[in-house]
Amino acid sequence: MTHEYRHIPVMLDEVLSQLDPKPGEVVCDCTLGGAGHSVELARRIQPGGLSIGIDQDDMALEAAARRFGDEVPGAEHRFLKGNFGSLDELLVKAEVPGVDCFLFDIGVSSPQLDIPERGFSYHEDAPLDMRMDPGNNTLTAAEVINTYNEADLARIFRVYGDEKYASRIARQIVERRKSEPIETTLQLVEAIKAGIPAAGRRHGGHPARKTFQALRIEVNHELDVLDQGLRAAVRWANPGGRICVISYHSLEDRIVKHVFTEMSQGCICPPDLPVCVCGHVPIVRVSTKKPLVASEGEVSRNPRARSALMRVAVRLDTTGEGA
Repeated sequence: MTHEYRHIPVMLDEVLSQLDPKPGEVVCDCTLGGAGHSVELARRIQPGGLSIGIDQDDMALEAAARRFGDEVPGAEHRFLKGNFGSLDELLVKAEVPGVDCFLFDIGVSSPQLDIPERGFSYHEDAPLDMRMDPGNNTLTAAEVINTYNEADLARIFRVYGDEKYASRIARQIVERRKSEPIETTLQLVEAIKAGIPAAGRRHGGHPARKTFQALRIEVNHELDVLDQGLRAAVRWANPGGRICVISYHSLEDRIVKHVFTEMSQGCICPPDLPVCVCGHVPIVRVSTKKPLVASEGEVSRNPRARSALMRVAVRLDTTGEGA
């Protein structure tokens, strides 16, 4: 199987502006993909900088290594296989004391969507998989579809996909799997279509889009992993270090906002207490009061940027020595 693992980096200008990488700094791209962002960041931290790249997809790691060799030869880099939910463990392996720039570009990568065999696409028939890391994740979309009860399926589709017809789709799936397992993407698409009224299928893009998104999030535990990864990034960021997150779904953006808000708060004692007893101090400063979005020009060139939301926080110096 030969596929070109490249994609157009989303909001690249904004990433470079917000992270503001400087020579000699350490940059960690927690969602390396085809290294579109990482290559441009690497150019700006030379000489003496270090690029760390994390991805759970072997294809991405191989493509990124080739691209670095071609476009930024000699740039020091350490690419690690793993999920950013295990960021603590991965950065220990990278042997760095701290990081100056973190980037999270959340969600499934374009190449994964475009490779039918991975089971992410509702346009072509393939086994229902959707695992971003097949080597370590045993839960597939087929297992979710064929073993979860109707109530759990409906909850997943409603909460993770914002699917209006979640209950009807879940009912169709449960009825159909009684006669034969639902094992392919197009089998699932047919069940989804049967659960959505004809009028509901005429608007809002492909009728399976929201259900497939919800399944992908469930299979890969994406929301839990995001919370864990963000908190680890704050722990590892050097004073003055920047953390930039691009998300594509309101659920993801809500988690980013919550973590950044929580970590930017000072004293949380009741206002009637004469002195602070909680000891809570701000750990980050949020740079983006509202999420940044892609420009109209970028969206016209790269439609996948349309739903992108960027939030940025800066690690404060809590040692009292100044950033």
